[in-house]
Amino acid sequence: MQTIYLAGGCFWGVQSFFDQMDGVIHTEVGYANGPDKPPSYGDVCEGSGHAETVKIDYDPSILSLAKILDYYFAIIDPTSVNRQGNDRGIQYRTGIYYTDASQLPAISAVYSAQEERAGSKLAVELEPLRNFFSAEEYHQKYLEKNPGGYCHVDMSILSRPF
Repeated sequence: MQTIYLAGGCFWGVQSFFDQMDGVIHTEVGYANGPDKPPSYGDVCEGSGHAETVKIDYDPSILSLAKILDYYFAIIDPTSVNRQGNDRGIQYRTGIYYTDASQLPAISAVYSAQEERAGSKLAVELEPLRNFFSAEEYHQKYLEKNPGGYCHVDMSILSRPF
């Protein structure tokens, strides 16, 4: 099993999207790469500096990191700063956070290809994970609990070949 942390705007839709993929073992929403003090959702909404992030545990023999990142880039606007869909603020920034340096070549290859495709520098942070604090329980699997909840992610992307 391997783990990658992805910030892609509101974490509800990002978690729901990746939960549907074969090879994803577990997901957890939380707050990453802000100050080292665990925040509450209120703190994050007030600009604590943390990004809404999804921790993704996956089986690389079923789902490659490159494929995960291809799908990730398909559900975000990688040139948007602190905004995805209708959500605005520093907590909605995009980012790829890793804990295993051996993942960096695969991450860098996909990142570079996406930057070339965009024709400009990406707004997606690419850096080691500094910290991750699990979000409150009511945020975990939010769209399963609240099927009508807002989501900026186009779930139909899962049916498209990559």
